[in-house]
Amino acid sequence: MSEHDVHPDVAETADDIATMEIRGAATIANAAAGALATQARESDADSPEALLTELREAAKVLYETRPTAVSLPNALRFVMAHIDGDTVEAVRKSAVESAATFQRDLDHAQDRLGEVGANRLRDGDTVMTHCHSTDALSCVKAALDQGKHIEAIVKETRPRKQGHITAEQLREWGVPVTLVVDSAARRYLNDVDHVLVGADSIAADGSVINKIGTSGLAVNARDRGTPVMVAAQTIKLHPDTLTGHTVEIEMRDETEIISDEEREAIQGDPDGFTVRNPAFDVTPPRYVDAIVTERGQFPPESVVVLMRDLFGSETDRPWEV
Repeated sequence: MSEHDVHPDVAETADDIATMEIRGAATIANAAAGALATQARESDADSPEALLTELREAAKVLYETRPTAVSLPNALRFVMAHIDGDTVEAVRKSAVESAATFQRDLDHAQDRLGEVGANRLRDGDTVMTHCHSTDALSCVKAALDQGKHIEAIVKETRPRKQGHITAEQLREWGVPVTLVVDSAARRYLNDVDHVLVGADSIAADGSVINKIGTSGLAVNARDRGTPVMVAAQTIKLHPDTLTGHTVEIEMRDETEIISDEEREAIQGDPDGFTVRNPAFDVTPPRYVDAIVTERGQFPPESVVVLMRDLFGSETDRPWEV
């Protein structure tokens, strides 16, 4: 079965994920689960084995669109892990119900995460943020809803300045905001009660992969005695790291740092001038005080237990069976 053989809705979802029409960890995960449910509902398979084969092929087509987006394989793993039955209808029913359970839990995950994170924030606290994370902001919003006064020091987060998005959102909620350049973070950590960041993914050892600059901020925070809280839904956990896989760090285009005109103006051998623009870095668990999820808060070293509870010790990809 090829991409052309899966249900048209699955192929369309796969294309939208690949072209980033569908983006964002939760949105990608939700769409993938829904596509598997569609494949199950609309299948004409005449045996449970044939339907399982279709679902594996549909999952493979979806996975191959963005294999480094950790929420995508997590959604596929969850749905596939709960499919069983010895008739076509039983397999179909379990697939649809599994997808619905995943989507329902996902729909409420950020609100639950926010409530957990808000319990770490006290009335009058100041948080320092890095980049833009809706998971991290959900903690602030929940604290505000509890009647707490929260202020924020927001790092610009170069080169794309996503911190400006964070500042705008916080101001809409009435939070007093101080916007600073990235290199000023250490100067203002003495005025901060918590560093609050999100995560692109979290490894089994509790390492946090997040926007470049997070690691340096965490090191400075530890030196200043400022606790670092990472807010991340469990779809950000990276179960492949249970078996030693490493997380690939994306390198972005150099034009985010230097324009074509600026590069052309550089004197001398152009081959002797290199630009590197990593999107993420890795913060070791010793610099993180707590990882906040919709299932509670965890010291980074215990995240592996949560990961095994959710995904099991086996990290085989069911769509490759």
